[in-house]
Amino acid sequence: MQAGTIALAVDIGGTKVDAALVDADGAVLPGTQHRAPTGRDAARDDIAEAIRAVAAAALHDIRPGDRLSGIGVGSAGPVDLAHGSIAPLNLPAIADLRVVALLEELSPGIPVRLALDGACIALAEHWRGAAAGARGALAMVVSTGIGGGLIVNGAPVTGLSGNAGHIGQLRLLPRQPGRAATDGTLESIASGPATVAWARAQGWRGSTGEELAAGYAAGDPIATAAVRRSAAAVGQAIADVTTLLDLEVAVVAGGFARVAEDYIDLVRSAVRDAAVFDYARRVRVEATGLDGDGPLVGAAALVLR
Repeated sequence: MQAGTIALAVDIGGTKVDAALVDADGAVLPGTQHRAPTGRDAARDDIAEAIRAVAAAALHDIRPGDRLSGIGVGSAGPVDLAHGSIAPLNLPAIADLRVVALLEELSPGIPVRLALDGACIALAEHWRGAAAGARGALAMVVSTGIGGGLIVNGAPVTGLSGNAGHIGQLRLLPRQPGRAATDGTLESIASGPATVAWARAQGWRGSTGEELAAGYAAGDPIATAAVRRSAAAVGQAIADVTTLLDLEVAVVAGGFARVAEDYIDLVRSAVRDAAVFDYARRVRVEATGLDGDGPLVGAAALVLR
């Protein structure tokens, strides 16, 4: 494979951190992807070391003649672009971790660019995925958490602090007295863990998203209700954002979006039911046009695009 301009891409999530080298065409270079676990219960130093270790391993894979143009970092949010720090909701131990400085130490003189993971997904889908060429798009991930990013007038929207697109924290239900601030948000209703928890509260005996998928495929009534509840909430959120921004397409990615073969169809139906205006009903809802490399491709786009 011919050498050329590349980026180091790092994706920091609630359960894992990935790093890889990505070329100027947005392709992850084979054999350069490295992964380490994170997790809500992991210690701050352990997560910081996991980020450092996977990034260093990917940098070690740089071929003779490759030119490293920069390091792109996508992280679960919130992020703080001004200070180069992150405070992922699902990783409380690393609140205010200065991840830009951490990665600058690995490759002095190489620029490091940070963005919300949802913004990276939007960049990836607009570059090489299902939102390619769209003037207005929402890209979202339905997984352990729910994140999103926006393309408006053909350009990414990051906002003042870098946190535009945090669709998972849209409130769909009123907050109950004494409950956490996240109570009633899209993420608290429709994410994988939230959907499994809801099903268990209804008497379902399983404990994982994979078991829920099997139950749905087998026609289990509680598993079916749980999956449809998740898709309905996602569709309502898409309808709300589309009503506000008059979007052309909404792209849904993430592991839990594959919990059922018809999950995207259920989301489409929910958008039509929830939208007040015809223009919002016309938004195209598409499954991701990328494979699982989307977050890394989007992180690389921070320096390659």
